Amino acid sequence: MLARNISPIDRIGMLIAAVLLSFALTRLIQTPRLILSLDLPGFYFAFPLTLSNVMTLFASGLTAAGMDWIIRDHPSFSKKTARENIMLPTLTTFVLGAALSVLFQTSTWWVGFLFGAVLLGVVFSAEYITLVPTSSVYTFARAALTALAYALFLILITSLRYTGIRLFLLIPAIFIMAGLISLRILHLDGSDRWDFPWAIGIGIVCAQVGAGLHYWLLEPVQFGLMLTGPLYALTVLSINLTEEIPLRKAIVSPIIILLISWLSAIFL
Repeated sequence: MLARNISPIDRIGMLIAAVLLSFALTRLIQTPRLILSLDLPGFYFAFPLTLSNVMTLFASGLTAAGMDWIIRDHPSFSKKTARENIMLPTLTTFVLGAALSVLFQTSTWWVGFLFGAVLLGVVFSAEYITLVPTSSVYTFARAALTALAYALFLILITSLRYTGIRLFLLIPAIFIMAGLISLRILHLDGSDRWDFPWAIGIGIVCAQVGAGLHYWLLEPVQFGLMLTGPLYALTVLSINLTEEIPLRKAIVSPIIILLISWLSAIFL
């Protein structure tokens, strides 16, 4: 009974505070690093397991559970599952954790921490608003979630490039993230459909582009922009074709988007 008396704003605030506390603990508590290694003939794999890794996974799980708690209390919620509204907030928490782990030894960690608080507030609130498509602010919430999704992909890919991650780990990460991001954006069109073929195809293309660019001498931000461009372009192409726009017109905006992103990366 007490839980039902808590307002959505208070619930969102509690969830943000819990996630941020998880990230803050990684900064305040110093723990030794555990190296998980696999040594085979001609192959050596080492993965550092730290408190930051564990807390990032914990915070992501906490976000998923917390968003399910918030969404199911919405008066308009009548579905059996809230997975479409849980996906992006969970990815946001995971990407923030990954980015903060990169900034761990720098003074800009607190800037990223505060920026993350704002980002979490935006994505939690926007997902709550999208439960009512007839809402006057639905269009704004949808646009905010779309922009946030692309920004998350850029932040994650840039962070992975900065850490110097090996190719056999980078490719699956790009594929999974690009597929999930495009899947959520395509689901935001209001038709309540999951376009898995397009999402898988976009993930494969982005992973192939990432593999080709891996050994180029690119700065992390350049690498991120050159991968975000194809993701953005292919997602827009899918939306245009779904709206039955003729192919010649449908490919114009994706080509422009791709050129802008790649030129921005080159001249950055």
